[in-house]
Amino acid sequence: MLNDILTGQKALFPPDAHTELRGQVNRTRRVMLLNGSLITNTRSDVSGVSARVFKNGVYGFSSMAEYSEDAARAVLTAASENAAFMDAHAGNGAAPLPPVGGGVRTLERDITDAAQRAYIDFARAVDERVAARCPHITARRVVVYEDSMEKLLRVSEGCDAHAIYPRCYCYVFLTAETPQGAPVELFTVVGGSGVFGDNFADPAAMDAKLDELYEHICQKREGVYADAGERTVVLGGSMTGMLSHEAVGHTVEADLVLGGSVAAHRLHKRVASDLVTMTDFAHTAFGAPTPLPVFVDDEGTPAVDVPLIENGVLTGYMNSRDTARRFGMTPGGNARAWLFSDEPLIRMRNTAIHPGTSRLEDLIASVDDGYYLVSSGNGQADTTGEFMFGVTMGYEIKNGKLGRALLDTTVSGVAFEMLKTVDMVSDEIVWASSGFCGKKQPMPVGMGGPALRCRLMIGGR
Repeated sequence: MLNDILTGQKALFPPDAHTELRGQVNRTRRVMLLNGSLITNTRSDVSGVSARVFKNGVYGFSSMAEYSEDAARAVLTAASENAAFMDAHAGNGAAPLPPVGGGVRTLERDITDAAQRAYIDFARAVDERVAARCPHITARRVVVYEDSMEKLLRVSEGCDAHAIYPRCYCYVFLTAETPQGAPVELFTVVGGSGVFGDNFADPAAMDAKLDELYEHICQKREGVYADAGERTVVLGGSMTGMLSHEAVGHTVEADLVLGGSVAAHRLHKRVASDLVTMTDFAHTAFGAPTPLPVFVDDEGTPAVDVPLIENGVLTGYMNSRDTARRFGMTPGGNARAWLFSDEPLIRMRNTAIHPGTSRLEDLIASVDDGYYLVSSGNGQADTTGEFMFGVTMGYEIKNGKLGRALLDTTVSGVAFEMLKTVDMVSDEIVWASSGFCGKKQPMPVGMGGPALRCRLMIGGR
């Protein structure tokens, strides 16, 4: 755990500027088995200190790969000098950053650092269970992964904080072949917030997920291609979560709005049907903790929920303190950095469309001829809201009943147009949190949503 060597440096903060001083350590642990052979076995720890100073509308930043009082003083001096230099050349006399709540928020917890052998042994035990339970596959891959960010933050105005954010997952990938010899692949992931010991004690706890995964890949290897065109589909919750993050969430990040995203001229306008409400949640959603809780961001802003769409109307953006100043909005705690050497960027935290009142079974039963799209392995979108997602698992819907599984396909559309076609929303939300958002720097995020009935373009053979 980081010792507090930063509080004493606050006396050195420049009096005429907003200052952030952050110490940070990132840990990663990763093990991978391919068909029973160990091919990845890595551990890394990256630590250091950084300072950022805001003056007259510009920032000065400095970092050092050393966590010491001398390093803290050095980056403070350099960031102050950089801010003064930027002010002399590009300062615009902008108003100060908007004030935020102060105080101290501590989320310290002990990081129990499991020996690397524990990750390897668990991966081998899971791999043995896969080999025993999944006979008709051509390849298998097991990955056990853990990362954590520990941050100690001291600010001139705002909330000082000390927080540790660990998460750990086990991924299982299966490959099989169609009768024509073409490969098909599916994966599942188990885990969540916390360290290895919090998530994985008994490999047998994976059995239900492994059996479900094997059933799905057996169905997929006998699958068919979708009929291309605009179709009525039911998006599964994980697909809705990806849509929320990739196709909508990025367009309403205020830095991208300033860059000309499709949301720049849509504030307070209809962008979805009345059934669609979407929020970037900080740490609690629908009465339960979010997958990756954030309580204070890296600018010292206490994290609160940020409403984005309410009953189909675009109501807000995700902001840093600087963009909140520009838009006349209230910052909600969305500025986060991945490494000590990174400046905070506007990032999503736990972005989700709210559940509705219908049952998933009713959504499927309401479709005469369409598709139920369960999961995606990848996706891309741009600031126009145009998106294309790969579909790794899906089913035909014929006369309100699930039919044959689908081979890999894609869906595409324009988010704010597609969301206007949503006419049914299920009452259960599905969360995913095992990946990274790649906006300039990696960042763990949560994304979620219920099943939606809508119209989409789907690819074929």
